[in-house]
Amino acid sequence: MADEHEIEPDEEEREEVDPELLARRAAAMTFIRQFGDPVLRSRATAVDRFDEALRAQVARMAGLMRDAWGVGLAAPQLGISQRLLVYRVEPEAPLVALVNPEIEWASDDEETGEEGCLSIQGVNVDVDRPVHVRVRARDEEGEERVVEASGLEARVIQHEIDHLDGVLILDRTSRDQRRKAIRELRARERERERERDQAA
Repeated sequence: MADEHEIEPDEEEREEVDPELLARRAAAMTFIRQFGDPVLRSRATAVDRFDEALRAQVARMAGLMRDAWGVGLAAPQLGISQRLLVYRVEPEAPLVALVNPEIEWASDDEETGEEGCLSIQGVNVDVDRPVHVRVRARDEEGEERVVEASGLEARVIQHEIDHLDGVLILDRTSRDQRRKAIRELRARERERERERDQAA
């Protein structure tokens, strides 16, 4: 299960994907902050204005999330320190925006699931999370919203709220998986640097 979770096609599938969709994904990813960016480690500030700018931000986040093949996105991932997230767990499901969300209740029973993150591309790790949560928030109009979620929806919400608190999936996994993921990220960065040097 990949959360906002990158729904990344493998190489064979990628050849069958519409080139326009791949181009849109590449363009969307340029807006998403990546591991190492300090904004991903900062606690976001509460939203206090429910205006047209906020509604435009929700629409922009929804479009970027869709184009990036994600199911959730938090404002800090775009470099914006706002306690705002959007998600859509099924392609046909309505978009949900949660402003200033707070987890009111979480079940004692937990489940381990594989999570990816648009801000840590190519990395999937196992994360334990409560199976059920109740979240109180506001929507983009300022109306109170209470979401009772379970399964994938609960996992996505918790993942995105973590982003609002500066917490990443690498903080929620085992030490071994974290080390392995960081090694992979460093190796990938070295490869990109080599490619840049060769192109220069």
